[in-house]
Amino acid sequence: MAHTDSTATNLFYITRQEETESNARSYPRKFPFALKKAQGSWIEDVEGNKYLDFLCGAGTLALGHNDSEINQAMIEMISANAPLHTLDLTTPVKDAFVHTLLDLLPPDLQHNAKIQFCSPSGTDAVDAAIKLCKTATGRASVIAFSGGYHGMGHGALALTGNLNAKNKVASLMPQVYFMPYPYTYRCPFGLGGDAGTKAACAYFERVLKDPESGITKPAAVILEPIQGEGGVIPAPEEFLRTVRRVTQELDIPLIVDEIQCGIGRSGKFFAFEYADIVPDVILASKAIGGSQPLSVVIYNKKLDLWTPGAHAGTFRGNQLAMRAGTIVMNRISRPEFLQEVVEKGNYIKSRLLALKEKVSIIGDVRGKGLMLGCEFVNPKGTPDQLGSLPPSGEIAAQVQKACFERKLVMEKGGRNGAVMRCLCALNITRDDIDIMLSIFENVVMEIDARERT
Repeated sequence: MAHTDSTATNLFYITRQEETESNARSYPRKFPFALKKAQGSWIEDVEGNKYLDFLCGAGTLALGHNDSEINQAMIEMISANAPLHTLDLTTPVKDAFVHTLLDLLPPDLQHNAKIQFCSPSGTDAVDAAIKLCKTATGRASVIAFSGGYHGMGHGALALTGNLNAKNKVASLMPQVYFMPYPYTYRCPFGLGGDAGTKAACAYFERVLKDPESGITKPAAVILEPIQGEGGVIPAPEEFLRTVRRVTQELDIPLIVDEIQCGIGRSGKFFAFEYADIVPDVILASKAIGGSQPLSVVIYNKKLDLWTPGAHAGTFRGNQLAMRAGTIVMNRISRPEFLQEVVEKGNYIKSRLLALKEKVSIIGDVRGKGLMLGCEFVNPKGTPDQLGSLPPSGEIAAQVQKACFERKLVMEKGGRNGAVMRCLCALNITRDDIDIMLSIFENVVMEIDARERT
């Protein structure tokens, strides 16, 4: 039996992890510590150092670490000998989760919705949704968008834009076609602003309606209303409405991936609500499990044409996640809670925009609610036709490392890893926000001063 000393250091545990775990591990390379405790927005390592957590399980911990109401509910379930693992059998806990979720859907969908519980990871929800739409339509091709991230499973990876994750994996799911996603700061059409959005809308519609496009009628279109790993890029409302209108006209199911941007993170319960659209399929994971692993596909019952067992998974009956997730949905969906998310996000964004005006290494600040991104650039690089400087993953990495040394955990993303992202707990306090901003602003100012010399 393995034994570890309770007084061992971070180095002890990190060395053992390096010796025994896969080379695919990623976070320990950026954050070389071993965690011992966690509460709210704070985590503590085995040496007693406390860190402010602005990653929170990549957005999974919507109410922070060890929320007292969630923990008490799970303790009560365990103490009552409640079933914890039920496959897809129903329970009162599951029934409460389902109807809480249905009540939060747009009216046009909530009375026509079905729910598929998947294996715990969001990538399985993506695969399930693609299988569902292919089964319902009898079609094969799928439209995705550049910059999108839908998971690391074999099918989900095929729909993901990031080439680094795909280049060494041969023969991913065929007939996936990528279209441009509006990105004002680095517009794929070189236009930016409203012109870039209109070009993306026109391109999407014309390609799908062009009999010479070379793309067979898709089984589905999948997108994130706010791209997360792609660099925190919110889709313009006009673009989302265009995609929804065109897919309805052509009878193509629209899958909206809310795995990271959903469950209140944007300031709406679902981020697609900003555009006032109703998708055919909604994907949810991360925060919806209330800190426990869970993923679901919510879809219009007109697509429910698969046979029993068409999609299964041993761990799709996580009762602790359903109980915790019900608490999360009830608390986060309250209008006053969502308004606070918006206000906190606006405060952080205003401070970051003010910082941008003082330094040369921040090119763009963007996002909605508490899903924000700060894109770092090379101030000595050559601007593109829009005047945007080249993205700098090197500078972003310096910022991340310096923040970690000052006990702030933040993660990067976006093209070249140049975007620092905010994925804090949605109920984070203003005091903790100010601590984060103080550390981040000082680090950026110091690194900017070095880059100017």
